[in-house]
Amino acid sequence: MTEASRRALEGLRDWSTLEWYAVPLMAIVFYIYATEIKKARRTGDWDAVLAGLTLFGMDFINETWNGWVFAISGYSAFWTAPGPTALRTMVGWNIEIMFMFAISGIVYYHTLSEDESGTPLVKRGEAWVVAVGYATFCVLVEWFLNVGGHLVWAYSFWNRSFEGVWLIFLIGYFHFYVAIILILSMRRMRQKLIAVGSLYAIAVVMNVIGMGVMGWRY
Repeated sequence: MTEASRRALEGLRDWSTLEWYAVPLMAIVFYIYATEIKKARRTGDWDAVLAGLTLFGMDFINETWNGWVFAISGYSAFWTAPGPTALRTMVGWNIEIMFMFAISGIVYYHTLSEDESGTPLVKRGEAWVVAVGYATFCVLVEWFLNVGGHLVWAYSFWNRSFEGVWLIFLIGYFHFYVAIILILSMRRMRQKLIAVGSLYAIAVVMNVIGMGVMGWRY
């Protein structure tokens, strides 16, 4: 087990580490969602809310399989976040990261220009260009977090090399935005809700199996 993994296990899901600054961060996230829900109830357009839930659901799945990698290997997850945090929820996830990803999908959605023609996102080049831009920005942020020792990479194929950066771009972030594009391009609300709900169902089932059945700590 790597030193970063050992450090990440210390205080894992320990509520005594909770800091007061997490409370206003949570309030900000709630305010953003409350505002978007209020708008959606008035206009009937729930896409901004769905975009936020989709990206967070994708990140929930990502952090879960990353924890599985650590539990199965007994060595390290692909990424580990061992540094100070108000609450470490998984070896590579903490409450600050969760709050950030909870609103990232909404930020992406509002970056796109309005399309009154009703053209599906999947057919709009802008949606893909902006997705590439945001995924690239996320990789850049992760790069600096790694340099500062806040996000630790242990595997030779997941690093700051050209090949490693592409892998982080594709598996770490880009597919988050692809999921938003595909789900928001669905015509019926029922389809969108089933798709978003499926993301959370996958993550929950994986964690029930990993933590509940297998007894893994990640």
